[in-house]
Amino acid sequence: MDAPRLRHELHDEEARLLSELRTLRRSRRTLDPRVVVAPLTPGQRIADRVAATMGSWRFILIQSALLVVWVALNITAYVHHWDPYPFILLNLALSFQAAYAAPFIMMSQNRQQDVDRREAANDYHINVKAELEIELLHQKIDQLRENEVLALTQAVHSLSGLIENSLSFRQPKGKTLRRNPKM
Repeated sequence: MDAPRLRHELHDEEARLLSELRTLRRSRRTLDPRVVVAPLTPGQRIADRVAATMGSWRFILIQSALLVVWVALNITAYVHHWDPYPFILLNLALSFQAAYAAPFIMMSQNRQQDVDRREAANDYHINVKAELEIELLHQKIDQLRENEVLALTQAVHSLSGLIENSLSFRQPKGKTLRRNPKM
């Protein structure tokens, strides 16, 4: 098979993308990594703290202890029954807590999702660049292999010519060469 037909040529779009990715990599290398990340707004910091607090074992244990104390105090009537048995006030308090906690948690998750999306896009660009770099390396190796095959082919032709020349100078059958005894 013809080696140039087997070799994959870099298309214009791939070359443009590779150049763009190299420029982007160089520009990011010179920037301070802390400058690239935008600072959090006060609302984002609050949402992250609320989500981190409500998603912790400490919060679950404290809230469970408070619920047990609330129920125990209202069942035993140790203190005046401020919330008798179906615990409507407790239900209302927990509903308020859930109503206000859900938006904070969702804001934090959305911000984290945006960060993850940017990282995934960056990973994609890195993968594309790596693929293009590998493709370029394959092209270089193919070119080296082509040059080596060409050099070997030329060497074989040269050696074949030398062998043919040496065979043409061969003595005809029946004649023997005299050797000089002094040698």
